[in-house]
Amino acid sequence: MDQSTTEHIDTERPPAVQSLRSRFEQLAVNLSPKSHHRHSSGNTGDLLAPRTPGSPRPRASSNTQSDEPSGTHHLRSSSSSSDLKVGTKRPPPPPPPSRPSKGLTGSPTPALSPSPLLRPVPVPPGAHGSPRLGSSSLPTNGSVPTIISLESESSGQSVSSLRHKFANTPSIPPRQGSSIVYPTDTNTASTSSLNKPPVPPRPTRSDPTLLQLPQSQSPEGSDSSIVASSLRTISPFSDDEDLETPTAPPALPTRRHHVHHHHQHHGSSAHSSESSVTTSDSDLSTSSLPLPKSSLPPRPPSRFRRPASPATYEAPFTTSPASSSSTLGPPPLPVRRSTIAQSEEIASGTPPRLPIRPLAIPAHIGLPDSPNPSPTSAMDRKPLGSGRLPPPPTRTIALGDKLPPPRRPPSPTSDEESGEEDDHKVHLVDTLPDSSRSSRRPPVLSFRDAHTEPNIHVHAFSGIASVAGTTAVVAHNHHIKIYDLALSDVPVHTVDTKDMSTRDVKITSMEFRPSAKKPDRGFVLWLGTKEGHIFELDARTGGIVASKHSAHLHAVTHVFRHGRSMITLDDSGKGLIFSPDTNGEDISLAYTQPRVVRIAEKQDFVKILGGKLWTAARSDYQIIAGALKMPVIRVYDIFALGITTKALMPTEHVGTVTSATIIPSRPGFVYMGHEAGFVSIWTLESEDGHPRCLEVMKISTSDVLSVEGVNDRLWAGGRGGMISAFDVSQKPWVVTNCWTAHPGLPVLKMSVDHYGIDKIGRLCVISIGRDEQLRLWDGLLGLDWVDDELLKQEHSFSRTRDLKVLLVSWNCDAARPDSMTGDTANITFLHDVLQSVDSPDIVSFGFQEVIDLESRKMAAKNVLLGSKKKLEDGGLSEKVTGAYRRWYDRLIIAMRQAMPMDEPYSVIHTESLVGLFSCIFVKQTERGHLRDASITTIKRGMGGRYGNKGGIVSRFVIEDSSLCLINCHLAAGQNGIRQRNADVAGMLEEKALFPETHFPFAYVGGGDGTMVLDHEIVFVNGDMNYRIDHRRDAIITAIRTNDLASLLPHDQLLREIKFNRACRFRGFSEGPLTFAPTYKYDRRSDEYDSSEKHRAPAWCDRVLWRSRVPTRVHQLHYQRYEANVSDHRPISAAFTVTVKSIKHEARHQVKAAVQAGWVEEQTRLLGAAKQFYVRQALI
Repeated sequence: MDQSTTEHIDTERPPAVQSLRSRFEQLAVNLSPKSHHRHSSGNTGDLLAPRTPGSPRPRASSNTQSDEPSGTHHLRSSSSSSDLKVGTKRPPPPPPPSRPSKGLTGSPTPALSPSPLLRPVPVPPGAHGSPRLGSSSLPTNGSVPTIISLESESSGQSVSSLRHKFANTPSIPPRQGSSIVYPTDTNTASTSSLNKPPVPPRPTRSDPTLLQLPQSQSPEGSDSSIVASSLRTISPFSDDEDLETPTAPPALPTRRHHVHHHHQHHGSSAHSSESSVTTSDSDLSTSSLPLPKSSLPPRPPSRFRRPASPATYEAPFTTSPASSSSTLGPPPLPVRRSTIAQSEEIASGTPPRLPIRPLAIPAHIGLPDSPNPSPTSAMDRKPLGSGRLPPPPTRTIALGDKLPPPRRPPSPTSDEESGEEDDHKVHLVDTLPDSSRSSRRPPVLSFRDAHTEPNIHVHAFSGIASVAGTTAVVAHNHHIKIYDLALSDVPVHTVDTKDMSTRDVKITSMEFRPSAKKPDRGFVLWLGTKEGHIFELDARTGGIVASKHSAHLHAVTHVFRHGRSMITLDDSGKGLIFSPDTNGEDISLAYTQPRVVRIAEKQDFVKILGGKLWTAARSDYQIIAGALKMPVIRVYDIFALGITTKALMPTEHVGTVTSATIIPSRPGFVYMGHEAGFVSIWTLESEDGHPRCLEVMKISTSDVLSVEGVNDRLWAGGRGGMISAFDVSQKPWVVTNCWTAHPGLPVLKMSVDHYGIDKIGRLCVISIGRDEQLRLWDGLLGLDWVDDELLKQEHSFSRTRDLKVLLVSWNCDAARPDSMTGDTANITFLHDVLQSVDSPDIVSFGFQEVIDLESRKMAAKNVLLGSKKKLEDGGLSEKVTGAYRRWYDRLIIAMRQAMPMDEPYSVIHTESLVGLFSCIFVKQTERGHLRDASITTIKRGMGGRYGNKGGIVSRFVIEDSSLCLINCHLAAGQNGIRQRNADVAGMLEEKALFPETHFPFAYVGGGDGTMVLDHEIVFVNGDMNYRIDHRRDAIITAIRTNDLASLLPHDQLLREIKFNRACRFRGFSEGPLTFAPTYKYDRRSDEYDSSEKHRAPAWCDRVLWRSRVPTRVHQLHYQRYEANVSDHRPISAAFTVTVKSIKHEARHQVKAAVQAGWVEEQTRLLGAAKQFYVRQALI
């Protein structure tokens, strides 16, 4: 190298360079004990600083050849010409003065970049005045060796070797404004319009010497403009440590891109701002140098090379100067914007498309044409935020194309809220058996006059009891009490095991022993003890007649009777079968030799069904689908010579087995109760001879703790103390009876008294509850049979008369009475509806959304004031909001104007509930016949906590008939069918809704008037929100052509009543829909919804009714009105209702005849039941 060249190299180190040292370079210096002459660079690394010749091994750089001889002097980058000076490491200079702002720096801090040994880097004209190595520092002879000669002064040998290495490199024509020149290629298109270097030719992948070097990122975390400007001062032979090799890329920490600091300064050059200079995927060839890649869009990562993490990626973004000011201004935006801008700009230049390169593009940068997105895109997206995601895909439908499936509606408003459609409880209520026609009368059985229930105390868990006829035996620990239920509740005998010759024993099980002698049946029973003893007790005398000590080594948990045999089981799984001899005599506890059988130990459920022993344990289950516990049921054929065992599992997930039974009318099936409210059904007549599960029924929302087959019904006791009788002959099952057996406490056990058929002529069912009471029930449900027969002959002992009832329903959508102006239909609405029927006896107005449900202030005011005490005269409370008061006053005026003066009306009920408002008028002449008037509310919104959805329920008794009126607002939404069904079920089956009354002839089903379905006649009106499942344009077309009949098959309510047997409206009736759908209109318009939602029209406003005798309700009209101040149209329905007045003497005579007929029917049913129990070897 000549002297003139070396004069341009400054030998003094600027203070700023020392302050720019990187931690990584300093760490490498400290860890290399023999690298005394390696200088730490700033954030960009040092330029052309030679390695000390005495270094024993090359520096551990990520892109340095590891097999290079030790004598070869390595080149590394330097940020200043002063770093070319060879010598020992000097002490650091004093701290430099404070640096100016980045935005004002003439030459920003250079960024680390891949080694220019693999590619030359252009030096834009803007760097001529830089104090660092720029174009003035390099000769301009157009050859690469000239660039290498910069090192000749300090490392002649190294430069000489490099000079020889690149001696054959073709000369590169210089670029305008830069002293660095590049080789040309005739096959590369020019990008002079963008002031970019020509695209170099691509080396082939087959070259084994090629290396792939990804890009690196600026240490300062600067944007691509900083990278571009920093590349002006980097030597083509830089050997920076921050570069990575293809095999082990170092993971550098991610740095933020400060785009707004530098884009204004570099905007003057043609393409200096954020120039997309990327690293070639090829290594340095001995015959040619790799050329810089043009500013092209980033390429997707190759599938043959794992993508680099964001920590090792240098943002190669490009934007035009024009776009810099508009898209990259403060505040800083995500780098995604730079990528998009670059792609758009490059597209305008139309450069030739190059082959896809395996660039290390970070996963968080998505390219429009990226075929293989990085698998780490989800992980790397979070640091950059998700505020600038691409728009969602759109779809274009051409004319004649098939319409796509409808999309799920967006999150609804208060008008369209779907409620808790996915709530699990909603689905359960919608599939439970129908209980709308069930009788609530408890079938009490008593052996004394006045139907007095026995008061027998049984300890909840340690107490056991057995009943045979009028004999009841109750045991608890060492106490045994024997009752005669026909006499009194005082025990006739009391036995204490302490008085026996043995030590203190505790009774754990008991069962009556079969007897060949008829007088002994139902009096002799076996007692099993905790100590393993077995005793035989005679209930007639209260004495122990036989015993077998230590028959078991463990507690005797179960004693069964099967035919003429007795079976005892203990906790360890040992069983003893006592069978009689062939001579026909009864078994003897002392002398009969038992046969031993073995079953699984510690079984919680054990029962003999169909001649086989069924067992199950809470701890015996199998895991299905990784989480579901399926109980294992084991069936033992203990009466066969060789005992066989079969393990079974239900077909669906159910809870723990609690009980099982066989219904006499269906002897081929076993019904097994489970926790969580399930009943599994098993057939005994399978092909392999083993029981097989057919299906699983959900019958309750709580646990099924006990089941028993009685006559043709399945009785089930629940955790809430209720016993329900199910008719299983149809699907879904129908609840025929449901009563409170043990108030609020679980029904622990149920059993049937088989001996009672012969002893007392009754089929008695015994239940024991957590309330420690023993209850007796009539298994044949005789009272219900008598009531049904009396209903058929009711016309013979009662007189009837007719009343006219007018029901008005309207969702007024927060419209005020003073807004009823404009159209004639608005002004005359109330007059027209009151004149629709001549002189109605009862007028009921039911409004919905009287207040704006979306107004928090109004809703809060209703919640706070809605529970205030009502006035005794039925008027409106002074505490309610003004909206209800205004409508109340307006209705009073309308009634006075529309009705004759000689027929005054009075208000008997008013009530409000968060938008709902009911006002009931009764003609003054009928006011004296009203009794037991009451009104209440039911909340159904937000799981029963809020009254935006729900109902107002009122009731009264006229003569000996009861009427119930419900004004409701059900869950909204096109897809909220189940939630609406659940709202209906919740209102109709709400318990203790009204106070108990004393009008037994006015209520039905044995009810006392506390529930809705206790009433003889029930009307339901309101905004029920059931929609039409059809396309909107088809619905509107049918309405315009008056083809309403074509819409009826699509109406949700009609379909639910017809096809869903669990729908609680199934027992209700509705008049024909001859008017157009009342929902949804534009306010003060006759056009259906024209908003952006375009809701489909629907018959949301409905009136339904239910009567115990269907002929006693006759509909007069069912129509709509054209008041248009709301999005709903009002409707009205008029009825003729028949009420009865009973002649009690005549009824008594008819009842006596009916009871005589029941005696005959009871005898027939008892005979059928006895035959079944004999076949089952229970008696």
